[in-house]
Amino acid sequence: MTTTVTTPAADTARLLAGQLITFLETGVAADGLFAPGLFTDFTMPLWRLQADTADAGVALRAAGHPAVGRVPRHRLDVMDGGFVLEVEETWQAEGDDWYCRELFRADVVDGSIRELAVYCAGDWPSSLVAEHRAAVSLLRP
Repeated sequence: MTTTVTTPAADTARLLAGQLITFLETGVAADGLFAPGLFTDFTMPLWRLQADTADAGVALRAAGHPAVGRVPRHRLDVMDGGFVLEVEETWQAEGDDWYCRELFRADVVDGSIRELAVYCAGDWPSSLVAEHRAAVSLLRP
């Protein structure tokens, strides 16, 4: 049996997580998704970047993922004060299909994301996806 918690904070977290997914897919942030003073802490396999405004956080994303894409799978865990969102993301760029897995920890204040920690496992071109598929049988997608 699955129980869904519905509180104003949980409803806000679900709304913001949906808007974050839309942002990942379109590159367009809904009004109020990010607080103006958003702090973003972005960790990738071999580097780390930070931004201290919503505009700078959006620019950070656009620099790393300029193409629109899809989030075919995600998992949302609502927590006190925010949420954790795990996504798989796909997009096309440079004449290839790309894939990545990311984890977002969002602190929500006054109905907007105020702090966002992003952990990216790395961007995989189609050749690496194929190599992985040939070498590893995953138990779950």
